Amino acid sequence: MRMSAALAATSWLVCWLGAWSGSSAPAKVWRYLALGDSYTIGEGIDPSGRWPVQLAALLRRQGLAAGEPEIVARTGWTTAELSEGIDAAAPHGPFALVSLLIGVNDQYRGGRPEDYRPAFAALLRRAIAFAGGEAGRVIVMSIPDWSVTSYAIASGRDLPRVAREIRQFNQVNREEAGRAGARYVDVTAASEKALGDSAQLAPDGLHPSAAMYAEWARLALPAATAALAERR
Repeated sequence: MRMSAALAATSWLVCWLGAWSGSSAPAKVWRYLALGDSYTIGEGIDPSGRWPVQLAALLRRQGLAAGEPEIVARTGWTTAELSEGIDAAAPHGPFALVSLLIGVNDQYRGGRPEDYRPAFAALLRRAIAFAGGEAGRVIVMSIPDWSVTSYAIASGRDLPRVAREIRQFNQVNREEAGRAGARYVDVTAASEKALGDSAQLAPDGLHPSAAMYAEWARLALPAATAALAERR
């Protein structure tokens, strides 16, 4: 009987100290969904170097409680394959932040901008739905210019044509992002720093290194900060 009384007293003291110290429930962590292809999954590099992972870390340094990104992406995916991948992964929203970077494989496989447009627009609508219907919480990233990579240079491809087609595809995704009210981040110019600089590329000579992805994350930070700041 005396032991029960002692335990009760101890429990009361612990509760009282917790209340006195001003302890409260943990801060809410904002969920982040990253949709894409090899550029989002970080082909050829350590997972910590992926740009969505680096972006989430930058957001936390800004005082925004961004969680680790939930990534739905795979190397080689086109718009159609990303849509199928989303179906298979069935991410459960809403997310406070959603990013979308897709289209390079549509271009690589000879697709046309006019066919890319409806496919991209459909994915953007899905991204907005995952963001709870709030387009301002969606970030569209431009397609990088892979024509400057050492892989492309050694491939024998028509590099001016590749660069021109990338611009055409980016015109489409920029227009669709603007039409939908999503935020747009241009990383294409930054991707061109890979020309003659192996430090900007993964060992395969095609995909970005963690260093280049760090630049992409910095470029995306203002848009992501604005999106999450509206959720406070």
